[in-house]
Amino acid sequence: MTIADRAVLVTGANRGVGKELVEEALSRGAKRVYAGTRRPLAHLDGRVTPLTLDVTNARQIQEAVEKVESLDILINNAGVAVFDDLSDRAALERHLAVNLFGTYGVTQAFLPRLTRSRGAIVNVLSVAALATLPIVPAYSISKAAAFSLSQSLRALLAGRGVRVHAVLAGPVDTDMSRGLDVPKASPESVARAIFDAIKIAAKAGA
Repeated sequence: MTIADRAVLVTGANRGVGKELVEEALSRGAKRVYAGTRRPLAHLDGRVTPLTLDVTNARQIQEAVEKVESLDILINNAGVAVFDDLSDRAALERHLAVNLFGTYGVTQAFLPRLTRSRGAIVNVLSVAALATLPIVPAYSISKAAAFSLSQSLRALLAGRGVRVHAVLAGPVDTDMSRGLDVPKASPESVARAIFDAIKIAAKAGA
């Protein structure tokens, strides 16, 4: 699937990987990029339509759906990562609310449009979904659950022509991982790799 002349929605589009996903989609000729953020976003490119979209807010999700006429690619990028030690249930619930149920809620809301276009869903996850990072266990648990969700959706939606991809990113140089003293990929390189992978998977029929 090429990005040119497609409509793309990116959640968590105000910074980091989300911001670069918006720019990469534009550079590849997207006809419309819906940028979902919790706070109002201004963009100079007329192809960008800002959406006030907290993925934990059912009303905002529905309002966003009503503003999107058609959709080819949904990128569930919004996420939260906070250091914890699993001693606080509220921290785990917060991670699940955004990283799992937020992804689920946005996906279900836009599924009719993606089914109509025979489009694609991209869930931006983490290698922590496969190998827990003990400094962020709640985050790791939520990403593991979101990975399982992605696998389930891939099987369930294949018959409807909707492709589902899971991105297992390593450390990325964003605000979320600012305190980690480890090698990190740039947000720009991750955004490029995501769109390259979408194109390759489409050619392979995956």
